[in-house]
Amino acid sequence: MLRRLFRIVAGFTLLVVGLILSLPGVPGPGLLIAIGGLAILSEHFRWARRILAWAKKQALRARDKVRERRDRGRVPRS
Repeated sequence: MLRRLFRIVAGFTLLVVGLILSLPGVPGPGLLIAIGGLAILSEHFRWARRILAWAKKQALRARDKVRERRDRGRVPRS
């Protein structure tokens, strides 16, 4: 019970700190910290699992878009 409470408090702390660090003008890896908090909270809350799944989907879409742009300028090797 105490371990679960600690993990929930730690998850919310990371989430809030990450969101604060992601504000413009505040230095730091805010989104990465917030995602870490969501990963911890996703073990206990369905809403955190849904947000984490959405964030993963957006990250994969961004990765694919970057790869498309990178590959568009390349000349195929023969």
